[in-house]
Amino acid sequence: MHTDRSPDVLIVGGGIIGLVTAWRSAQRGLRTIVVDPEPGGGAAQVAAGMLAAVTELHYGEQMLLGLNLESARRYPAFAAELTEASGQELGYRTCGTLAVALDADDRAHLRELHALQQRSGLESEWLTGRECRRLEPMLAPGVRGGLRVEGDHQVDPRRLAKALVTACERAGVGFRRSRVERLRVSDDRATGAELEDGAVLGAGQVVVAAGSLSGRLAGVPGDVLPPVRPVKGQVLRLTVPGAYAPFLSRTVRAVVRGSDVYLVPRENGELVIGATSEELGWDTTVTAGGVYQLLRDAHELVPGITELPLTETRAGLRPASPDNAPLLGPTALPGLHLATGHHRNGVLLTPVTGDVMAELLATGDLPAEARPFSPLRFSPLRQEQPV
Repeated sequence: MHTDRSPDVLIVGGGIIGLVTAWRSAQRGLRTIVVDPEPGGGAAQVAAGMLAAVTELHYGEQMLLGLNLESARRYPAFAAELTEASGQELGYRTCGTLAVALDADDRAHLRELHALQQRSGLESEWLTGRECRRLEPMLAPGVRGGLRVEGDHQVDPRRLAKALVTACERAGVGFRRSRVERLRVSDDRATGAELEDGAVLGAGQVVVAAGSLSGRLAGVPGDVLPPVRPVKGQVLRLTVPGAYAPFLSRTVRAVVRGSDVYLVPRENGELVIGATSEELGWDTTVTAGGVYQLLRDAHELVPGITELPLTETRAGLRPASPDNAPLLGPTALPGLHLATGHHRNGVLLTPVTGDVMAELLATGDLPAEARPFSPLRFSPLRQEQPV
């Protein structure tokens, strides 16, 4: 195990993005320390884990689509390597996704999404309502049509986070279970951090991967502080008793009354229902309204869910940037890098984020696929970077 006195890399934040950056950096021979009071915690404990590059496509996000697809392409090898490195299963399933419409307006919206997917060169198949119910018999009789996307998969984020902690430990990553109070800057360069427990850590390079908290780190110059805000999401977990299995064979999602809802079935019998999207600052209260909305919309989609035990309600904070895309790479402050702002795609973008950040930290070069997502795009002192 490396000592924590003079690491090559200090990573602020031990969620899945900080952990994958640490693991890949250690594999490149860099002495790496992660500072987090609870490594493996954060948004991953709430996320559903959809790897949905195709069904998550939004207008105006075609550039992000390329990064999402590249990370999805890397997932099978990444999952296999991490499973071997940690000795733990990730709940990675290549079961596909079915996006359905419940009324004529939703059907028209889904048709538009299908057309956008086709123009973007993506694979999805339009199904009639009857074909959707043949695939998933628990769907409501009123389903009007849907899109079958075999390439959109899922992983269990809680298992993913736990496996990354183990893989990091086995690779020699050091952990300081504390909070970073302030970034240390000397001679106009990031040189380490001051911790809540009073310790001072120096480092050759610092990576801020603190999720929605990334924009609150003291000591970071104002023109470098990442414009990341929290977006609240409430999620429910139900259990599918053996008598009801198989309840759903794949991820099912829809837009109900303008709100997205999804149901993600795990192999262990858990059913995740999410998620609200609320601009409420740092509030993580689970509300009756949020639970009601999710159950109401999920019930319209799959009426049988009301028979299932409700086992958990949680709320978490997505780290969102102004353009809903991540901030990856060096800032205007030498020695300070960002890996944050992944919003709803943090789990999906885990493999590519780890790869590009480790390459940057080891060589000083940001790979081409990450350059459009440089933090400098939001800097008031922005200088054009080659892409």
